[in-house]
Amino acid sequence: MMFKKILIANRGEIACRVMRSAKKMGIATVAVYSDADARSPHVELADEAVHLGPPPAAESYLLADKIIQAAKDTGADAIHPGYGFLSERESFALACKEAGIAFIGPPANAIAAMGDKIESKKLARDAGVNTVPGSEGAIDSTEDALTWANKIGYPVMMKASAGGGGKGMRLAWNDQDVKDGFEATKREGLASFGDDRVFIEKFIEQPRHIEIQILGDTQGNIVYLGERECSIQRRHQKVVEEAPSPFVSPEMRKRMGEQAVALARAVGYYSAGTVELIVSGADTTGEGFYFLEMNTRLQVEHPVTEYVTGVDLVEQMIRVAAGEPLPLTQEDVALTGWAMESRVYAEDPYRGFLPSIGRLVRYSPPETDENVRVDDGVAEGGEVSMFYDPMIAKLITYGEDRITAIDRMVEALGRFEIVGLGHNIDFLSALMQHERFRSGNITTNFIAEEYPDGFQGAPADHAQLRRLAAIGGFVATAHADRNLLIDRQLGHRLQPPSQWQVKIADDVFDVTVSQDDVSVNGEGTGLSMAYSPGDRMVEAEFGEDVIVVAVRPTRAGFRFNSLGASHDLRVLPAHAAQHAQHMIEKIPPDTSKLLLCPMPGLLVSLHVGEGDKVEPGQPLATVEAMKMENILRAEKAGTIATINTAEGDSLAVDEVILELE
Repeated sequence: MMFKKILIANRGEIACRVMRSAKKMGIATVAVYSDADARSPHVELADEAVHLGPPPAAESYLLADKIIQAAKDTGADAIHPGYGFLSERESFALACKEAGIAFIGPPANAIAAMGDKIESKKLARDAGVNTVPGSEGAIDSTEDALTWANKIGYPVMMKASAGGGGKGMRLAWNDQDVKDGFEATKREGLASFGDDRVFIEKFIEQPRHIEIQILGDTQGNIVYLGERECSIQRRHQKVVEEAPSPFVSPEMRKRMGEQAVALARAVGYYSAGTVELIVSGADTTGEGFYFLEMNTRLQVEHPVTEYVTGVDLVEQMIRVAAGEPLPLTQEDVALTGWAMESRVYAEDPYRGFLPSIGRLVRYSPPETDENVRVDDGVAEGGEVSMFYDPMIAKLITYGEDRITAIDRMVEALGRFEIVGLGHNIDFLSALMQHERFRSGNITTNFIAEEYPDGFQGAPADHAQLRRLAAIGGFVATAHADRNLLIDRQLGHRLQPPSQWQVKIADDVFDVTVSQDDVSVNGEGTGLSMAYSPGDRMVEAEFGEDVIVVAVRPTRAGFRFNSLGASHDLRVLPAHAAQHAQHMIEKIPPDTSKLLLCPMPGLLVSLHVGEGDKVEPGQPLATVEAMKMENILRAEKAGTIATINTAEGDSLAVDEVILELE
């Protein structure tokens, strides 16, 4: 019998996602929320909402007893856990069962078997699944970690046994990396998952991260729904996912899928689940794939599978939990077209991807249709806080082939407007335009290899800068025309300038705007566009080419964001530009002797004291932000003069942690 009311034990975009499928099925929904989420979209979308407590997850979204009581009080006959929080806790699934409330997910024994990475690896090996060489169990000390690392052979990966989502993981290339990272891995595991056990396994070089989506029912039917390529990662956190993979052949897909189903069957699995595999990109036999872990829940990247299979995974999870059989067999599963997903994070790629929190002053995602989907749980005026995951939204595009899906992603990212905090939209667009990515020749090392010195924006050639200069002159003319109208109302008789000097980085362009065209350095551009002062997004046509540009006025001109890069344009009337060279350049203050907090966060530990001598690269402090620990290191040799903070302090951006002599 189908459920009448479902409580979603989660927040943000996944809570909204579950509610949409439930409402489509005619099922009422209940939201739960913390103080920080009182006005969040998932609360507004639900039919009912129950308050849990303060913002920290341990005092709200992780309170299983309170959530089950909320289900009882509202008459919900089922709970969907989403992902994260309580979704993979055996105790929560058992508590739901004891309370007579259906848990929309797998059986508790399967969660227990697969939730422990150490035990799941043994089960996978017994089920005939390829596994990666590694430690035989949890490692208790740094000394034991060093012993195992040397036995396995570097590089190795240290992983929290209960970890996931890129948290509780450290890559070690040598003994020093193990010494620096083992205890931090244990702390992250304990802080994020309540479990500080750590294991070590061989790190596969030139690896691809590929996962198989499975779906099973309580009657014993299990199918695999193809694979997802999740190799574009930063710090082991997924950034871009796609389905299918450009690397996997039909034969390899079949072998992977059959092993995933065998593992699921071995633990009596039902509902949606994902078997994650690490694949050697150098392997040409189709056998070079190894079991990483099984996620006994819905994955963040499930929309790409939904696009290419036509299966609503959330709906099927609900139907399976209600006792219905799967409506399809393995022969019915077909992959059609290509889907791409970009995770829009609250982080600043221009500042080393530091976490960014704050209010969404502007939030305007692109328009959606059958080829563009936005999964989010935020709204303009809302706040991205330090208490939860930094993901703002997921942008998904579909195409008949991979390049079409990529091109639609570039266009959709160009129309995604976020103002008020740092975000990674430029970086995502740059990835989509990167020739190596477009070729499909990717590994989990892609970002580290292609952006070794950080991200400075997608490269723009002279032709693109020339077009931006033309747009800059047009926009400046529009502002001058508005000012002229005001001047005329005041009785002034000024003429607006039509000739401009536009400077973009080191390139200088002479722009002339007339009624017929906009010329740059004496050559026409064929620019056609409409702009009124105050417009935040413009479309500029150059013949058949259309460029979308986000416009923000600055003191010296405008900041343009377009095609994966931020460009500062200094725009001056031609007659005034000749005087610009005489302006005194403002020299920024010297902060080389200060250790500044790069993001809002908690000072977990100080590794030095006043009077200590330090060398370049030496750890000075550890700051936790958005559930991740960040080690701050010395940039040069020196002596610690003063320490301005204490362990346990909450720090703001650019707050001085310590000073060097």
